[in-house]
Amino acid sequence: MILTGHQPNYLPYLGFFEKIASADAFLIVDTVQFVKRGPFGWMHRNRIRTANGWQWLSLPVKTHGKFHQRICDAGLDEHLPWRRKHLRSISMAYARSPHFAHHSDFFEEIYAREWDRLSPLCEELIRYMIASFGIQTEIHKLSDMNVPGKGAEMIVNFCRELGADSYLSGMHGRDYLDPAVFAEAGIKLIFQEYQHPVYRQCQGGDFIPGLSAIDLLFNAGPGSLSILKGGNDPDANPDGRVPQQTATPRDLPPSG
Repeated sequence: MILTGHQPNYLPYLGFFEKIASADAFLIVDTVQFVKRGPFGWMHRNRIRTANGWQWLSLPVKTHGKFHQRICDAGLDEHLPWRRKHLRSISMAYARSPHFAHHSDFFEEIYAREWDRLSPLCEELIRYMIASFGIQTEIHKLSDMNVPGKGAEMIVNFCRELGADSYLSGMHGRDYLDPAVFAEAGIKLIFQEYQHPVYRQCQGGDFIPGLSAIDLLFNAGPGSLSILKGGNDPDANPDGRVPQQTATPRDLPPSG
């Protein structure tokens, strides 16, 4: 059994969901510290494609005096009109995409609701996107478990708790995970080797990688899962040729 896990990021990019699709079970790691900036500063924001390039969608997380808060405790400032702005930005960016209309009711309902915390909003969006992509992986949540430890020790413990004999880490796990800890516990440590696919984006122009996965969902619809798993879209160019363009590491959110 392969387990993978990740923080509940906001509208995550494709590598996030490719990792989930490659595992038997996915753990929403919502009890670790919320990080607003740096390489892990994708917990509260992501990018969408517009007619003029890409655009940030950022959630107003309350951080004043809360440097050590957990993701599951991070609050959202509902005094700011972020829900209206995010829905408007998504609708304007993807109104002409082939499959936006199929999902528009869900997003209108999501942004019509009040959200006082980050994690429940991100979790609901992630679960919807997993189902929409047709990913069958089981979903668990760390805050529902009683797992001690930190870092690699905690990962080993929740692998044992869920009966996993293998753990699939994002590519950046090599920077901080000690393989010896997993080997001693009898758990196989696997690192994701993600190659960003190329597909047709409704705005035209050069392909932009590393966006929120809703970009693929709205553009490819039922064909998203095969593209998500690494198959370039043969219709990405009118002449049938896929552009030889890949994302550079700085273009892509970290996958831990």
